[in-house]
Amino acid sequence: MPFTDRTDAGQRLAHRLTPLADQDVVVLGLPRGGVPVAHQVAAHLHRPLDVVVVRKLGVPGQPELGMGAVGEDGVRVINDHIRRRAGVDAIHLAEVERRERAQVDSRAARFRGDRPRTPLTGRTAILVDDGIATGSTARAAAQVVRAHGARRVILAVPVAPPEAVDALRDEVDDLICLETPSMFLAVGQAYAHFDQTSDAEVVDLLSRDHTGPSSVPGPPASSTTADQDVTVPAGTVTLPGHLHLPAQPLGLVIFAHGSGSSRRSPRNQRVADALTAGHLGTLLFDLLTAEEERDRARVFDIPLLASRLRAATTWAREHPRAAGLPIGYFGASTGAAAALWAASDRDADIAAVVSRGGRPDLAGPHLPAVRAPTLLIVGGADEIVLELNRQAHTRLGGPADLAVVPAATHLFEEPGALDQVADLATRWFTTHLAALTHPA
Repeated sequence: MPFTDRTDAGQRLAHRLTPLADQDVVVLGLPRGGVPVAHQVAAHLHRPLDVVVVRKLGVPGQPELGMGAVGEDGVRVINDHIRRRAGVDAIHLAEVERRERAQVDSRAARFRGDRPRTPLTGRTAILVDDGIATGSTARAAAQVVRAHGARRVILAVPVAPPEAVDALRDEVDDLICLETPSMFLAVGQAYAHFDQTSDAEVVDLLSRDHTGPSSVPGPPASSTTADQDVTVPAGTVTLPGHLHLPAQPLGLVIFAHGSGSSRRSPRNQRVADALTAGHLGTLLFDLLTAEEERDRARVFDIPLLASRLRAATTWAREHPRAAGLPIGYFGASTGAAAALWAASDRDADIAAVVSRGGRPDLAGPHLPAVRAPTLLIVGGADEIVLELNRQAHTRLGGPADLAVVPAATHLFEEPGALDQVADLATRWFTTHLAALTHPA
């Protein structure tokens, strides 16, 4: 393997870019995997680090064919030749642009928070990714960065196929690529360790000062955060989980996944990343053991799932880093029923509950006893579940709201739908947990 991990790749790439240390440079990572690589470059050059958030405008029906790109601050680059050749009229172009621009705004807010975008006018922009496969994202990023006013654009990556490098040379002023294997299958083949980069890691790296001596890589962020695999005792069994606590969290959100899912649910992890960016801790854990999951009756045993959630809550309240934090529940599908059931206990002391595509009807008799502020999020096209949630909304015993994501189906797989879920959940939890936060 040419690279151990993204840190190794970033350090080696930074060494190649040393001659740029005395120039007016801004290092831009392509989220998410490009940011850890870019962090090493920015730290070595002592130059600011930012992200470049772009979305390719794909031709309807041929999304891999780009007819332009959009970036922050209303930047828009259109290839009229491709648009006309594909027969895309102004109405369809506007619809694609509206959808992709919403993604740009959502991701930029998630990664950067309240910090303004680093100005590029008249400066050299170094675009950094962890590798290139087809080059379409890098090409769009280069176009958007130029539109933001960059005087010079340099694309720097650890690995890419030779044909992609050749195709991109005309798009940038300089291109640095450390490895160009002739037998290229995927970016990950160049790394011994190629774990997914989380939104929380991106947020943490962007928050650091890369322009002074402190930018030299030092102690890991774990010195101020907790990010670890854990085991949660629940009666006679122990359940695997993952706990993430940012520095000075507003509270802790415990996830209860739905049937057929686990702590590794990509949808729940996506929401967890958004909560972390909002300074909330998260605990994702398996509600059942591997053996229990094979029994379908257990998967829908809401009292059992609720008891496991209560056990996880007790464990979290005894954890040295989480003790004293207000706790919220995020439940999906049957997990939402378990969350409501567990929150209905008189001594539960749950600060807030959010249900994503939940089945509150499975906790029916317990709904009036739920006093925690509860948000029910349902897809507008998930008609049966939507009606069940409308009925449950009127029966909840505490403050409650029903949020419908237009045109979304049960799993919120439509473009932008899950981002809306993440935004709604983050606002709900930060509103209700922040009011109760006290030092842990």
